[in-house]
Amino acid sequence: MSYDQLENNKVYLSGIVSTEPVFSHEVMGEGFYDFTLDVQRLSGQYDKIPLTISERLMGDMALGVGEKIGVYGQLRSYNKVVGERSKLVLKVFVRELGIGDDQNPNYIEIEGYVCKPTVYRTTPFGREICDVLLAVNRAYNKSDYIPCIAWGRNARYAESFVVGDKVLLSGRIQSREYQKGLEDGSYESRTAYEVSINKLEKTE
Repeated sequence: MSYDQLENNKVYLSGIVSTEPVFSHEVMGEGFYDFTLDVQRLSGQYDKIPLTISERLMGDMALGVGEKIGVYGQLRSYNKVVGERSKLVLKVFVRELGIGDDQNPNYIEIEGYVCKPTVYRTTPFGREICDVLLAVNRAYNKSDYIPCIAWGRNARYAESFVVGDKVLLSGRIQSREYQKGLEDGSYESRTAYEVSINKLEKTE
């Protein structure tokens, strides 16, 4: 399947493999592995993005730590049960593997439906932000739930969206570390993933 045929959920990443592939699960006798790709921002910092890849694709190229690769795929969500709670986990499902290209190393385009009221706010420094949760259809009547964040003028536009609106957007996948307060009063470092929106429009 080519990148252009992925339709409503397209991801391209180019970066450096930062963790060894670890076995995740098996489907119909085909093994899948998880690893992390470090993708550099213009600022020089890195987004650490989790990927899942089939053993069939892994046979085509070395995936050792430090290798530079490019991947085409889809951003998918999974529900992971932690204790008594369900946690939304985001990973890029790799469809094609190739050589890395620095021209546009982190690009995502998705089309889906607003599935939760948008949340508009301003930071203490006056920056406008709007959170948008999109449900993106997948084969076999499944959906991926993808958190997105809009800034500035896009944030003001996204604030007008209502549940059920169909939206097309593009941007990049970003990782963000934060401190999670625990019941015993301590804090734990965690990583959140979201789509930082560059362009967006309602399509219906």
